[in-house]
Amino acid sequence: MAPRALLKDTGKGLPSAMDLATSIPAWLDLPEPRGFRPKRKLRTVWISDLHLGTRGCNATMLLDFLASIECETLYLVGDIVDGWRLSKGWYWPDEHNEVVRRVLKMAHRGTRVVLIAGNHDEMLRPYAGMSFGGVELALDTIHETADGRRLLVTHGDGFDGVVLYARWLAFLGDKAYEVLLKTNRWVNLIRRQFRLPYWSLSSYMKKRVKNAVQFICDFEEAVAHAARDLGVDGVVCGHIHCAEIRQIGDVTYYNDGDWVESCTALVEDASGAISIIDWAAETARQNAAPEPAAVNTPAREKERA
Repeated sequence: MAPRALLKDTGKGLPSAMDLATSIPAWLDLPEPRGFRPKRKLRTVWISDLHLGTRGCNATMLLDFLASIECETLYLVGDIVDGWRLSKGWYWPDEHNEVVRRVLKMAHRGTRVVLIAGNHDEMLRPYAGMSFGGVELALDTIHETADGRRLLVTHGDGFDGVVLYARWLAFLGDKAYEVLLKTNRWVNLIRRQFRLPYWSLSSYMKKRVKNAVQFICDFEEAVAHAARDLGVDGVVCGHIHCAEIRQIGDVTYYNDGDWVESCTALVEDASGAISIIDWAAETARQNAAPEPAAVNTPAREKERA
């Protein structure tokens, strides 16, 4: 597809409203580089909690994941851009621009992209119902799977009592979490020096602190009960950075995790089956060097005898 024509001059040195509505950046039509692996064909992909604009975002790993898939629908389930952190100081490296470009390219090439506003990108909530660059903005939505199940898709902060009733406490916890993520970056910097795969200290701590474990369980129960009241078959959310598929009564609870700690996504195949992709674990397996084959030396042959 050839790039569209440049904007026409209206006589005032500015493009017309029609030109602005129909023109697109030339890079959207550039062909994709030839890959060395086939793309994974999926019906639906859910990702959340990218936290673009923070040092904790694993943008490189996220780009690798997005380049490896093709899907009919991509849900961005909140906290895509971290407005809380950006309001304190600007941080936006090239990798974060590339994530935005990748998502816009997917939308331009036929993928339906829906962005559910979360609490960290709550500045987008007044624009729910609008579309920007082919990306639909919503507060929540209903997704119908290939096998006919109806799933509520929502970020999940509305079920978090800390965010809902004690905003100052949420900011305090966010600061402590930032310190933990900084430690996490140093840990993984050292691990890379020893050619060890990515490992999340913050995720490890979260799963071992009793209060955190209890909060996660309470959160999952609250979300599932709300989904049951709405009469849907399940719910997909993010927010707590813990990927999970769990049956709670007659409601299936799905959490797509995050791209700060665990680097996970939820995916639906053509039959409607939904599963978790742990991209950090997959990358570690792909990069693992094969074990050298055993060599039969005379001494070894003697031991066998």
